[in-house]
Amino acid sequence: MKLSTKGRYGLKAMFELALYYGDGPIALKNIAEKQEISDHYLEQLVATLRKAGLVKSVRGAQGGYMLASDPKDITVGDIIRTLEGPLAPSECVMEEDPKACERSKHCVTKMVWEKIRDNFNNVIDSITLEDMLQDYNKIKHKDNYMFYI
Repeated sequence: MKLSTKGRYGLKAMFELALYYGDGPIALKNIAEKQEISDHYLEQLVATLRKAGLVKSVRGAQGGYMLASDPKDITVGDIIRTLEGPLAPSECVMEEDPKACERSKHCVTKMVWEKIRDNFNNVIDSITLEDMLQDYNKIKHKDNYMFYI
């Protein structure tokens, strides 16, 4: 299972917003430059995140975007599912269509795909933006050089 740029770039953008949580809105242009993401593409991603209630927008000269909730309340799973949709290694275990396969009652491989799906979802639902901030601070203090998000 490979995430598209939507999920990867969206998570980077949300992490940037988490870095400045409580400091007011951040211009998308700043996030786009820092993360080397196209302004236009980032606008599309943030619009989807805003519609899902994960991000708030503020208009005006000092406007921009900010997290709609505390970083401890937003999981990686919230972000990725919002941008990518349901996650599964195979069509037969997509959460939105559990009857996609006529052979599912007798399929041994379906059990494997279900375990992969469930474990993947458990991991991404257990990591919050706050956890990412804590990891960032550990790396930042441990290494005294530039790193990438």
